[in-house]
Amino acid sequence: MSQKEKPNHESFKVSGDEILTKVKEIIKEGNARRIIIKNDKDETIIEFPLTIGAIGVVLAPIFAAVGTLAALATNCTIVVEKRNDEEVK
Repeated sequence: MSQKEKPNHESFKVSGDEILTKVKEIIKEGNARRIIIKNDKDETIIEFPLTIGAIGVVLAPIFAAVGTLAALATNCTIVVEKRNDEEVK
């Protein structure tokens, strides 16, 4: 990625019980490069990169961590850094 290109970001406000469902939905879409989960004070709680072709075995520890986080969190923001169209091809 050149210095002039900026990653495409999208964010979602979710409650603790919606975090895991939303993360799974984002991963299923297949165009996320990185997912960052922040608390209501805008502090990063967890951040993880995603690779093209990640499979369930690789994602299982991520789902476990997000599930634990969901049990502890009330409101969070999920920030998704998306791939550019050229990277997906």
